[in-house]
Amino acid sequence: MEYMYSTTILLLLLTQFPVLFAEISAKVPAIIVFGDSSVDAGNNNQIPTIARSNFEPYGRDFKGGKATGRFSNGRITTDFIAEAFGLKPIIPAYLDPSYNIADFATGVTFASAGTGYDNATSSVLSVIPLWKELEYYKDYQKKLRSYLGESEADKRINEALHVMSLGTNDFLENYYSFPGSRQSQFSVTRYEDYLIGIATNFIKALYGLGARKISLGGLPPMGCLPLERATNIMGGNGCNERYNNVSLEFNEKLKKLTVELNKELSGIKLVFSNPYYVLLHIIRKPSFYGFEVTSVACCATGMFEMGYACNRDDLFTCTDANKYVFWDAFHPTQKTNSIVSNYVVKKVLAEFL
Repeated sequence: MEYMYSTTILLLLLTQFPVLFAEISAKVPAIIVFGDSSVDAGNNNQIPTIARSNFEPYGRDFKGGKATGRFSNGRITTDFIAEAFGLKPIIPAYLDPSYNIADFATGVTFASAGTGYDNATSSVLSVIPLWKELEYYKDYQKKLRSYLGESEADKRINEALHVMSLGTNDFLENYYSFPGSRQSQFSVTRYEDYLIGIATNFIKALYGLGARKISLGGLPPMGCLPLERATNIMGGNGCNERYNNVSLEFNEKLKKLTVELNKELSGIKLVFSNPYYVLLHIIRKPSFYGFEVTSVACCATGMFEMGYACNRDDLFTCTDANKYVFWDAFHPTQKTNSIVSNYVVKKVLAEFL
């Protein structure tokens, strides 16, 4: 029933609003991003890790065909959100040396592909842990104060939209990949609660640093990612419903957290941005959006490859990514990112416009 209701709302939204964004005069002067590969624009290019995508065919549909380190064939969700808010077409990575504080003043991402709420998750691929993203944010604030002046910088931080998008890696890359580690310490329900505790502390830390507008991102239907479908042999390579149920369960806890913190923290406007139903609807009704392929990704065989395994010499890589929901075995195409972003902006983030 809940899915049917969400589908109805979704259809109304997507038929009443075009997928392409019209620029809107921004009440939000900057978008500041924390998270994983869903919102990493190239920070991992600057650290020693295999969790990278700064090579072809990644970025082949990005402006200039440039592989920036975004895990897609083009732009990612936060790029589209920044454009919808009338700020700029892309949000740069904080560690990218080709940008400076003048660029970061209207939007920046501290995200690192492969990270999660749990420090143990970031250790798997030696990427930037969430606490370090927060340290980079503090450093950014110092630079912003030097650039804009104390009071203007404080106002900018206060009015900026802070976006959080992470959590998938905690389950798929960490919890379910290493049975002897977190699984031996926590049941999946307890692990969800453990992550909620970290999310709570992180939001409170942002609040303590002046953030008042925060979007807390939910999990996608994890069991429908091509990698999970490819390994779900007993389930006929359909979506792994156990993983999808974990996504739903965790999202309910995140939603509850937003309600609690809105009551607890004076002046905060914390919203829950849930990509679950819109992405599931795309996967179940692909033709409605002009997609043809949902079960496998565009890159290589589309079943297992991401990062370095998704390389430009693979003859299996598709020619038109717009027909595919997923770009690699874990990440959506630019077209999917655009649709999901449009939905989140209209349904959730519109209150900040």
